[in-house]
Amino acid sequence: MSRTSPSFIFMLTNQDRTVADAAERVKDVLGAGITHVGFKDIGLPFDELVDLASAIRAAGATLYLEVVSLDEESERQSARAALELGVDVLMGGTRPNVVLPLIASRNIRYYPFPGKIEGHPSKLEGTIDTIVESARQLSAIDGVSGLDLLAYRFDGDVEALMTRVCEAVEKPVVVAGSIDSRERMAAVVRSGAAGFTIGTAAFNGAFSGSSNLQFEIETEIAVLERINANQGYLHQHH
Repeated sequence: MSRTSPSFIFMLTNQDRTVADAAERVKDVLGAGITHVGFKDIGLPFDELVDLASAIRAAGATLYLEVVSLDEESERQSARAALELGVDVLMGGTRPNVVLPLIASRNIRYYPFPGKIEGHPSKLEGTIDTIVESARQLSAIDGVSGLDLLAYRFDGDVEALMTRVCEAVEKPVVVAGSIDSRERMAAVVRSGAAGFTIGTAAFNGAFSGSSNLQFEIETEIAVLERINANQGYLHQHH
């Protein structure tokens, strides 16, 4: 069984907010060779998000917006923001019934959160079974392109959760939140996830110990490449 490497989506966020100097930082991100870049809908004034979105799109990268707020009105506003910003992928939120009618006419991929999300920074509540059931229900909806799984915000067997969700649905699963070590990154790759996001961990220098963001991201990419090489070897025997 050959698996493709999960997409590395870089989020210009720290503690679930878009970083204040995102316009500068995005140069480091693109300079490191990242082609999937996103941010959250809080942390910067909207006109600055518009400029940031333009810079990411101009570089030819795929643009992501992740919804943080979980009340209905915030989700509606985030969907409208996604339209205005021209994003490729809208991630997060829990209300397809609110979001889908707004984005239906546009070519925006939509990856809501399975499970019950609480608080900020977000926590994933429930059991593996309830989260898997939520994932099945969401992925069955027309217009839902994939899922945004807050795996490491779950207080339980995270690798089992990721694997079960990826097995339960045909659509791609992106793992978001708190991927801050080689072990966690390797677990994401093993689970069969289609992609993962890193933000806070990179701004904290979690992989390189460095405050140089481009060097940190290059370190993360190198770690991912080593994990993929190891995984590829394992998968050849199936």
